[in-house]
Amino acid sequence: MEIYLFVVVVLFALAFSDLIVGVSNDAVNFLNAAIGSRVASRKVIMIVASIGILLGVTFSSGMMEVARKGIFHPQYFQVTELLIIFLAVMLTDIILLDLFSTFGLPTSTTVSIVFELLGAAVAVSMIKISQLGHNMSELVNYINTAKALAIISGILLSIVFAFTFGALVQGVVRLVFTFDYKEKVKRYGAIYGGLAMMTITYFILIKGAKGSSWMTPEMVDWIKHHTLVILGASFVVWTVLLQIFHWLVKIDILKFIVLVGTAALAMAFAANDLVNFIGVPLAGFNAYILALQYPEPLQATMEAMAGKVHTDTWILLIAGAVMVVTLWISKKAKTVVETTVRLGRQEEGEERFEALSITRPIVKMGVGVADSLRKWLPDSLRHAIAKRFFNAEAIKHPGKDRPAFDMIRASSILIVSSALISLGTSLKLPLSTTYVTFMVAMGASLADRAWGRDSAVYRISGVFTVVGGWFLTAFIAFTLSFLFAVLLYFFKLPAMLLLIGFAVFMIVNTYKIHKQRASEATEEEGLEETVDIGVKISKKSSLFLNKLIDVLTEMVEGLFAKDEKRLRSARDHAHKLKKSSRALASTFINDIQMDSSNIEMSQRIITAIGSVGRHISDLSDMCYYHIVNQHKPFDETQAAETNKVYELLKG
Repeated sequence: MEIYLFVVVVLFALAFSDLIVGVSNDAVNFLNAAIGSRVASRKVIMIVASIGILLGVTFSSGMMEVARKGIFHPQYFQVTELLIIFLAVMLTDIILLDLFSTFGLPTSTTVSIVFELLGAAVAVSMIKISQLGHNMSELVNYINTAKALAIISGILLSIVFAFTFGALVQGVVRLVFTFDYKEKVKRYGAIYGGLAMMTITYFILIKGAKGSSWMTPEMVDWIKHHTLVILGASFVVWTVLLQIFHWLVKIDILKFIVLVGTAALAMAFAANDLVNFIGVPLAGFNAYILALQYPEPLQATMEAMAGKVHTDTWILLIAGAVMVVTLWISKKAKTVVETTVRLGRQEEGEERFEALSITRPIVKMGVGVADSLRKWLPDSLRHAIAKRFFNAEAIKHPGKDRPAFDMIRASSILIVSSALISLGTSLKLPLSTTYVTFMVAMGASLADRAWGRDSAVYRISGVFTVVGGWFLTAFIAFTLSFLFAVLLYFFKLPAMLLLIGFAVFMIVNTYKIHKQRASEATEEEGLEETVDIGVKISKKSSLFLNKLIDVLTEMVEGLFAKDEKRLRSARDHAHKLKKSSRALASTFINDIQMDSSNIEMSQRIITAIGSVGRHISDLSDMCYYHIVNQHKPFDETQAAETNKVYELLKG
């Protein structure tokens, strides 16, 4: 059993790493609204979220059952087989989540862990069935297929419902409060705050009571039977308190809602998703301890794991502390949050995602529907609605110093997310907090008219990229975990050492990639701080030209050396430069709208940069294929002329 004790130790070491990469990705769930609206300083937001996490981990004990018996039936497996499944899952999870966080794509840790468990369990089950000489139809006895199908349907439903309700609620809230909401909040902000706090209270109770490590069964039962009383009382109490505090100490009701909502979502994240990080190692340890009670531990089957096991609060608090520390120091968490905030920001500007062909007909259809509605709606009603959605402040004071969106939208996102997650939990539907919060934020941004004619195709492309990544998560999680389980089953220790080495290799390389991307982003953010538009355009152009020279150098040197690898690299960099030239042109157009004093010079720069981007991309293709297709090398005259042109450009 010594080798399997080593496996348990490795599982807990991997759990520590998984906590770090998991929090880096899932932080977007509860930080998006607060950071996007700049409700407070980043330090205050992080403190509030940290308190929510530490409270939330104590509610997660009941969720640990998922890792032990939610996806497969443990009574059909021996301890050695379960440990193989758990090890394959943890290795896959670390690689997958770290990869998504590196590129700033929010994904679901719940979906990843479920499909990893499914993939590894299917692999081991198929091997067992084959060795026993049984038919593969026996697989349904090993796998909890009903649970897997419920989770897949939950994914689809949560995406559609979250986006729809996010858009509808934000549309109504914006109609009521408008963008000039300060006076309206004074009049009936307390009622809105009462509704918000009632929803958040319900959310905390429903999400927390079921799995708390300290709530007694009597307390849980009392909450279930007095839900309506609790909701009614919380609405009245919070409405009265908020109005009194607003009169006496001028409390900012919206700020209060956003901060409390952030803490509530952070609590839900910790309560619901902690199982994704430490549930599997705890299940592995539990299996190991149970096996030691049998005369022949290696032959023991795990019927006992089908029962309930209590998780000590101190273990949960240690995990919570690691999550909090990660939240404060993780740079990848900031990258993932930035993706969601930029996709939902109110103003136009440089877009991160390229337009996908599938999104163009969607935008065209949306424009057609909007034009049709304008024709059918009475002019008076159309003008009244347009007036309430008119953002005069953004027109008067555009620019980087403004929040991505206001606190009205931030509060709406938190209220709808809390309500949907609470409803899904009460109905025992397998919802993903990531999917719900992201799609609610996107629906709210659509209702807020943040996706204008100039940005809609790029924003929708971004949403499609993220959503596509979710389904890719499920496929990769299942496939990798399946392969890892097969390797571990047949090759034991050598396979384990090899796969751990592979995981370390991937993490080191993704760290380098993220560091480079973050460095480039920081350099560009520094230029955005420049107030003078002419100076900003000049500096951005200079930065673009420096990158152009680097690509040319790589291209010319690769061409003369007939180095296919270097030319392929130059080609990739040239294509990225072409993409950035379009984004840069879009940024310049936005800058010109803010200050038209340098419009003639700026227009020439925009035209030149766009042209250079296209030509450098075409040139890199020609150089690459010239060498790859084995065309005649340059003679001395051609080489001299090429080198002369390069030196002129470089100088």
